[in-house]
Amino acid sequence: MSEIPPDLRYGDSHEWVRAEDDGTVVVGISDHAQGELGDMVFIELPEPGMNYNQGEACAVIESVKAASDIYAPLSGEIVQANGELEDSPELVNSDPYGEGWLFRMIPSDPAQIDGLMNAEAYAGQLARILHEGGPINT
Repeated sequence: MSEIPPDLRYGDSHEWVRAEDDGTVVVGISDHAQGELGDMVFIELPEPGMNYNQGEACAVIESVKAASDIYAPLSGEIVQANGELEDSPELVNSDPYGEGWLFRMIPSDPAQIDGLMNAEAYAGQLARILHEGGPINT
């Protein structure tokens, strides 16, 4: 089964969120999602200063298999995009929870983090998806 770090929160569309001490959150896609999508070839990240509502498409990942929207797991303002991905999109495949992070944002409602799945709930969602043979929904 895919790696699911216990200290992160997860969205229904397979984004992960890590709360930082400075009030920002770092966002990426899960190990399961990157594995299903395949080798990344291009990533269009949101611009710093842009605001998104929770669940709104904010980025696009293109892999050898498909192009997929990435959705804002929380409402808030983008403060940083991972510029390393411009030249090395494969970092999402090799290190989805580290160097392959997508963007950093300031949540407008930090309580939304509590509405995201913990690792146990996300593992349960993945088990249901794998059992039913459905798409990953990113």
